[in-house]
Amino acid sequence: MKPRVSLQDPSLRNGNFSLRIVPVRSEDIGLYEAQVKYKTEVHTCHVELGVITVTLSPPSPVIENELLLMSCNSSHRASLVETCWFHNKHPGPISRTFCSLPGTLSILHPAMSDAGSWRCQLRYSDKEIISATFNLKILGFDGPTNPVVYAAAGSAAH
Repeated sequence: MKPRVSLQDPSLRNGNFSLRIVPVRSEDIGLYEAQVKYKTEVHTCHVELGVITVTLSPPSPVIENELLLMSCNSSHRASLVETCWFHNKHPGPISRTFCSLPGTLSILHPAMSDAGSWRCQLRYSDKEIISATFNLKILGFDGPTNPVVYAAAGSAAH
C-alpha cells in the first residue's frame, strides 16, 4: 500500500499507533490488526475498515442541463433501508429539477446552483448510519438570467 500508508511517528511516543491511509480505495476494505510491543507487554488492536463511494453518471465534469445520476454505495453488509441526500447541509431534493430513485439521485437539468457540497446518508437495517460528503462541480454559465447586457459606448462590457 506504499506510499499511501503512513504511521504517525511523533505520536508513537504518546501511545498513539494510528495508521493513516490516503487516499482510501475500495480494495482497502477489511480487517486491520495493529500490534505494539513494549518491553514484555504486547498490545493488539483490531479495526474493520469499510468504504463508501459516491459515483456520478456521466463522470465528471458534469455539464449544465445534461442528465446527472448520483449514486452512493458502501461495503456495509446489512440491508439498505434508506438513502437521503443533502445539498449544502439542507435536506434534498429541494429544487424542481431533482427526482429521487432508490439509492440514486437523478438531477434532470443540473444548474450552477446545484454545485457545491453534497452528502449522501445511508441507513441500514442494523441501525447503522453511514455518510459521505463530496463537492459537485458543474460546467456552465453562471451569468445574468437575461442574456442582453447594455454597456455605454466607449466603456468595457463584462
